[in-house]
Amino acid sequence: MKPGVILFRDAAQADELAGQVRASATKPQAWIALFGEVNQIWTYLAALSAVRVLFELHPGAGSFSIAPGAHAAQPLDGMSEVAGQVGAETFAAVDPESNCKLAKDFIKLAGRAELHRYVFFASPVFPGTTRLPQLERGGVQVWSVDV
Repeated sequence: MKPGVILFRDAAQADELAGQVRASATKPQAWIALFGEVNQIWTYLAALSAVRVLFELHPGAGSFSIAPGAHAAQPLDGMSEVAGQVGAETFAAVDPESNCKLAKDFIKLAGRAELHRYVFFASPVFPGTTRLPQLERGGVQVWSVDV
């Protein structure tokens, strides 16, 4: 396994790590909220929430590896163990349109051959874990996730 990549064999592993990250992030969360910013902690939590959704949607895809923000650790932020099955990009932002992040992820996923392609994001603009068909394009599903 490459540095910066975490392999999950089931959703319970993602839940356990998310709990640990949340527990360590309580004070920084309050501070960050004062400034309306989002940092790497929330991107990791968004990726962990995405893994849970991916296990529900694709129980036969095997394990999932995630490497949010780890440039070049793997081609996408989230990938299924079964090659070519599932690929995902994940991020956290105040607004998913900020810095054209959603558009950039669509471009990145457009060139991918995975059968199922996703963008997952955490944002106060879209609370809850839900699919957002109104934001989808190019065959890429878009989901908001709770962190």
